[in-house]
Amino acid sequence: MGQQKLSIAKEPESRKLFLKHLLHDVEAIDQMLQNGQIESGISRIGAEQEFCLVDKYFKPSMNALEILEKVDDPHFTPELAKYNLEINLDPMELKGDCFSKMQSQLVSLLGKAEDAANRLDERIILTGILPSIDFRAVQMEYMTPKPRYAALADIMSELRGEDFELNITGVDELILTHNNILFEACNTSFQCHYQVEPDEFTDMYNWAQMLSGPVLSVACNSPLLIGKQLWAETRIPLFQQSIDTRGKGYHLREREQRVTFGNRWIKSVSDVYKNDIARHTLLFLTDIEHDSLDTLKNGKIPNLKALQLHNGTVYKWNRPCYGVLDGVPHLRIENRYLPSGPTVQDEIANFAFWIGLMCNIPEKYKNIWERINFDEVKENFYKAAMWGIQSGMVWDGKLMSARRLILEVLIPMAREGLEKKGINQSDIDKNLDIIRGRAENHATGSRWIVESYRKLRENLTREESTVALTAIMHYRKLTGKPVHEWGVAKISEAEKLEMQYDIVSNIMTTNLVTVQENDIAELVLKVMDWRNIHHLPVEDSHGKLKGIITKNRLVRYLNNPDKDGLATAADVMDTDPVTIGPNDDIKYAMLLMIDKGVSCLPVVEKNELIGIITDKDTQDIWNKMKKNTDAKN
Repeated sequence: MGQQKLSIAKEPESRKLFLKHLLHDVEAIDQMLQNGQIESGISRIGAEQEFCLVDKYFKPSMNALEILEKVDDPHFTPELAKYNLEINLDPMELKGDCFSKMQSQLVSLLGKAEDAANRLDERIILTGILPSIDFRAVQMEYMTPKPRYAALADIMSELRGEDFELNITGVDELILTHNNILFEACNTSFQCHYQVEPDEFTDMYNWAQMLSGPVLSVACNSPLLIGKQLWAETRIPLFQQSIDTRGKGYHLREREQRVTFGNRWIKSVSDVYKNDIARHTLLFLTDIEHDSLDTLKNGKIPNLKALQLHNGTVYKWNRPCYGVLDGVPHLRIENRYLPSGPTVQDEIANFAFWIGLMCNIPEKYKNIWERINFDEVKENFYKAAMWGIQSGMVWDGKLMSARRLILEVLIPMAREGLEKKGINQSDIDKNLDIIRGRAENHATGSRWIVESYRKLRENLTREESTVALTAIMHYRKLTGKPVHEWGVAKISEAEKLEMQYDIVSNIMTTNLVTVQENDIAELVLKVMDWRNIHHLPVEDSHGKLKGIITKNRLVRYLNNPDKDGLATAADVMDTDPVTIGPNDDIKYAMLLMIDKGVSCLPVVEKNELIGIITDKDTQDIWNKMKKNTDAKN
């Protein structure tokens, strides 16, 4: 998808030609494997750093392309949203101080981005999902204006044939429909690459799958989305659902997601590609000048351009990759499930832990499909995504806590693997001590975010808490300490932050108590008394707003001696309430209340009730805005 000249795979003749190239690419990789042309005898590592950009209020930026221009470095590339960028680190041979060198390069490149961002009064945040993401940031105006992203959005929406759906349940629930793929942009990861021996690829890939659950459990860093406490690593279900092209159906046919862990052990590298070609429709085309089989016949190495493009549109959490470096082809395994952040030290520790394990596959786990059920491994992965370090893992046929597995089995195994590769002892100790610190103290990035968010929510609104959390995360990163040493965020750290109160969705109440039109008026009053509320929306069974009832209006009605004894909500509600949209300006909402003489505004989108703001909400915000202004002066 990094290629610029893409077209949607619709035109029949071009599609047929591209598919022919795709099939030839698979044949070519099989031939190169048979002929021993894939590089061996050397191990390399590489990584891709995705990161978030926020403005001075720690809300998603819209200036990624401007910052990219200021950085002016080929290591940087744009991402789907205007608040994300990516850094492609240089590949390094796996030996000696490679992890220190990679960390040093990453710090240097992030420093360039920080310098450019600071010129716009913006900041860089390393996190799996930006806590301060709001609904505004998943609208199309936040999409990076590049043709390939527009093409991706168009084809995904066309294949879906209806709105995308999110249904993620943790402590809270996030259940909604959305008309574009921008929720995918909420995810930022630290993607790790490991070049492996071609004749060991099958065992190594299957081993990578087996490691995924335990490694993810100690690396989780993404428990919040839109202020909802969801999975320990919410990126996993969010990515899968945000670009799921499978529409709803009433049949039992099984169709594989484009974002997938997989459903079986693999038997060869081409086995993965063949399955993906068979199961996933072609999305894009690009011009291909040379046929890969002809290139091989002429004694040259093909780039397998068609295969790489199709592989880039099937998002496996462990993805096989073919590449050519200095004219020599190689095979890599790309780890895509590790989240970004919360510090560079934490990311490099995750990387070193994974690499150490990958380099120390026990003999008994070769030909793994002969003795372990794949479903156990897949279950481990999704349990880790849901519960993180608090999850249980099936390992060697036994159930144990993720914490115990990491401390007693995997850290020693990773240490031995890194030592086999000649990694400097100081690097081994530093990175594995970080993993140990997280496991011993249940102190992953995910746990820090959850516990800090709950602490902030004792005094702040949801919106204020997510912004404060984002800011505190940034300032904690600057201390140079990894996340397990941070300690829970304190309310005092948020007191001097300048909050931006600009749109209705930032202050509206979404946990609504509502009534139906046929509910009796006396019940409505009881509900108001029980919940100590003064405004009650009336909606139908489909969530459509039908009216609003204020307590004063209801009491007056019920005190009328001529009232009907079985009056309903429909009899007393205002059937034409003044409403507002979630993206409308808060100051406009205040003026609208004054102008119309109302004390509340239902928040409506597509005729559906999604929230409510009251005069108390706006008064609170007005006081906070005034306090911010006074503080500046």
